[in-house]
Amino acid sequence: MEQIKRLDEIVEAVKSRKKRVLSVAYGQDAHTLQAVEKGVREGLFNAINFASKKEVKRVASENGIDISLFEVVDVPNEKEAIRQAVRAVKEKRTDVLMKGFCQTANYMRGILNKEEGLLPSGNILSHTTVIEISTYPKLLVVSDVAVIPFPDLKMKAQMINYNANIVRKFGIAVPKVAVIAAVETVNLKMQATIDGALLSKMNERGQISGCVVDGPLALDLAVSKESALIKKVKSEVAGDADILIFPNIETGNAFYKSITKLGNAKIAAVVTGATAPAVLTSRGDSEESKFYSLALAAFISEK
Repeated sequence: MEQIKRLDEIVEAVKSRKKRVLSVAYGQDAHTLQAVEKGVREGLFNAINFASKKEVKRVASENGIDISLFEVVDVPNEKEAIRQAVRAVKEKRTDVLMKGFCQTANYMRGILNKEEGLLPSGNILSHTTVIEISTYPKLLVVSDVAVIPFPDLKMKAQMINYNANIVRKFGIAVPKVAVIAAVETVNLKMQATIDGALLSKMNERGQISGCVVDGPLALDLAVSKESALIKKVKSEVAGDADILIFPNIETGNAFYKSITKLGNAKIAAVVTGATAPAVLTSRGDSEESKFYSLALAAFISEK
């Protein structure tokens, strides 16, 4: 397949596939409803929204949203809406989960619930953001910016596998992974550099496969061939990374917000590690980012 390099190309790829069914948890804000309406209109998926029907009708009326395009299951409160939306995915009545106007902590608890949730034994929940940047020649996949505060070595290895699986779906057979730190040399006082070196060696020894991992790498080395040349760093990954693994949530979140708010980047984001993709965007995120996130989730879901 031809390599996917833009978020719009993900949208087009989804249109050519069998429709998924979206399960929306408490979708009763304008941005969520607009994104769902747009996705249904464009043929990306069908949708079931678990929310207060009265509130959905009010918001839809105020914003010109046609809610006849999808099913609305009347649910009285946020936690019950999340429970029912998650259950629909678990029972395979729907394929993708989406966070509506609910608290992230409640949404995550629904996914993590031991009896009714979506997390397989041995997996971790992480967060993957796919970023389209005008100054970068391809999509850049990063984690974790929203779920794991301080991932350890084992978690980072799982994050690499989750992200590499997504990048391979973009048509890149062997994704290039940069494990980010402040410097590119091992410093025993900086855990991120130790983790980067260990993950690189694990990849070399076949413990992490299907990708090329290098670390530690400073951010400039990961995305700039010029920086790699100047610093004389020889690496398959340097200057051409597909995936960035950040040392902690503060670093990842700061990068994510800088690149979107100051760099005008477009994003799509999903929670990875569950039995189905789960869309987790901020209540303040734009309709566009929520729409792209839905397209990404539909694109990577199994049917």
